[in-house]
Amino acid sequence: MRNIWAFAWAALVGVLGGLIGLGGAEFRLPVLVSIFNYRTLQAVVINLIVSLVTVTFSFIFRSGVVGLENVVANWAVIMNILAGSLIGSYVGVHYATRINERTLNRVVVGFLIFLSVVLIGHHLIFSLGSLQLPSLLRISLGFLAGIVIGIFSSMLGVAGGELIIPTIVLLFSIDIKLAGSLSLAISIPTIVMSLSKYRSQQRLKEVKPEQEFIISMASGSILGALIGSSLLRYTSSSLLYLILGTVLLLSAVKVAKHKPTA
Repeated sequence: MRNIWAFAWAALVGVLGGLIGLGGAEFRLPVLVSIFNYRTLQAVVINLIVSLVTVTFSFIFRSGVVGLENVVANWAVIMNILAGSLIGSYVGVHYATRINERTLNRVVVGFLIFLSVVLIGHHLIFSLGSLQLPSLLRISLGFLAGIVIGIFSSMLGVAGGELIIPTIVLLFSIDIKLAGSLSLAISIPTIVMSLSKYRSQQRLKEVKPEQEFIISMASGSILGALIGSSLLRYTSSSLLYLILGTVLLLSAVKVAKHKPTA
């Protein structure tokens, strides 16, 4: 029964991942900790594994809707942010294994609330268009944002899309639907880097007994990603902003309600 619930939860989160361009991990992490009672670091590693499956299949499914050629045409944006996110994901694992859990939760809650407000109020914030910056400054900010994204990705077990998408929209003036696919292209190697670092620290061995649970979640994620990607063509960009902001706010509430050990 536990694996069935894992499949169901993962499918629901996978729909959001396929629809918006996320791995869904920002919502899955509270589920793993609060509902399935995993220790935070253990949940982070499981989250990364399932996120890798989700973002990979979301990218494949979305390519038929957004167009792979449009993703390739923006390869410079991908490489700009990816360069920073790979560095950040490598560094983030170090902090994830040492940071106080209560402090980490507070940081997560605050950051998710901030992002949710930005995205839900996007009509006001983005009405001025993208930030008009010199090319060198734009590239520098993209690189620095990538480092922050990579750190959060590896520390929280998330794909980082909730950070990548706003960065792409604000810095490069790209529509949220295409930004979602670019986000997935950046997330895949970022997650791989994080998992490689956790593997070198022998952390993957801790979740090896949970293989059936992980497979159930991964399977549900694939189904959800397919459904979400299929719904993409029927969903407006404005609605996607609202959905993403609402999901982040709900995730913040879930994390805030969890009582970590000191």
